Amino acid sequence: MFDRDKLKKDALELLKGLIRIESFSKQEDKTAELLNRFFEDRGVPTHRKKNNVWAFNKNYDPNKPTILLNSHHDTVKPNPGYTNDPFDPIVKDGKLFGLGSNDAGGCLVSLMATFIHFYEKENLKYNFVVAATAEEEISGFDGLELVYPDLGPIDFAIVGEPTLMDIAVAEKGLMVLDCVAKGKAGHAAREEGDNAIYKALKDIEWIRNYKFEKVSPHLGPMKMSVTIINAGYQHNVVPENCTFTIDVRITEEYRNEDVLRIIEENIESEVKPRSVRLRPSFIDPEHPLVHAAIKYGAKPYGSPTTSDQALVPVPSVKMGPGNSGRSHTANEFIWLAEIEEGIDRYIAVLSELVI
Repeated sequence: MFDRDKLKKDALELLKGLIRIESFSKQEDKTAELLNRFFEDRGVPTHRKKNNVWAFNKNYDPNKPTILLNSHHDTVKPNPGYTNDPFDPIVKDGKLFGLGSNDAGGCLVSLMATFIHFYEKENLKYNFVVAATAEEEISGFDGLELVYPDLGPIDFAIVGEPTLMDIAVAEKGLMVLDCVAKGKAGHAAREEGDNAIYKALKDIEWIRNYKFEKVSPHLGPMKMSVTIINAGYQHNVVPENCTFTIDVRITEEYRNEDVLRIIEENIESEVKPRSVRLRPSFIDPEHPLVHAAIKYGAKPYGSPTTSDQALVPVPSVKMGPGNSGRSHTANEFIWLAEIEEGIDRYIAVLSELVI
């Protein structure tokens, strides 16, 4: 059996080791090696595909339901405002500073410690699989999405992101749409051409003002924003094309495909989705995982940001130590007490379910 106090110390040392290694998205090979070694040093057999590492509990039983514990080990590049060395894990005044400490290293090492706590236990009601995955920060294809089929049947999941250990019971999905308004080129001084900018403006005005009928009780209304626009190359030429990009945040009230259809039916511009794979997430408020989390102090809420939860096709919550407001900031940090509490709360919530 594993001593919990030692698990907490080991988790902190692991997080320090992760901070020391550059692990920008698509460059996580060295942190994957560290995570693999952490498990193997504790007698836990691992699996690896590209920069993703996962493991199953010792007494895994294919006849039992399975809980996925997932978080990511890639980071964004350091904010230019850093005054600390982002790769130096400094501990000061009860805080651990360093790139990825809050997003989402603290969550990852806390979930790994939680997994090891349950690893050797017998007669559990559920199996566990823990997955430390890559490319979350860029919604890449070689992260959780790549290895999810290798994890076996999953019944529900905890996705580790900094939420102050509250639980996101719903999360907005994301669609990015590239649009082209088509006109006809002509000389600006004469009544020639068909200005693509004006055609785009008509569509953009519809996007700005349209209200989707269904409103999520957790996430509120749907949101569309035009975030990029380009047209023209010369002052005296009416532009033939105007391109613009729409950022669409989707609630659990709609399917991505249905939202795409509504937009296509109401604007004249050509619409091309970059992807429809980042779907909204939702878990029934009566789910046992939600009840257990609330019992141990978690507050349920709807998250407007997108994470790997969008790639989990089963009920899930987003939950972890740290504060989302610190993510991607200069001199990123996590409180040491948050990691310790995170491990204790994860264990308490899961014990309510599995023992």
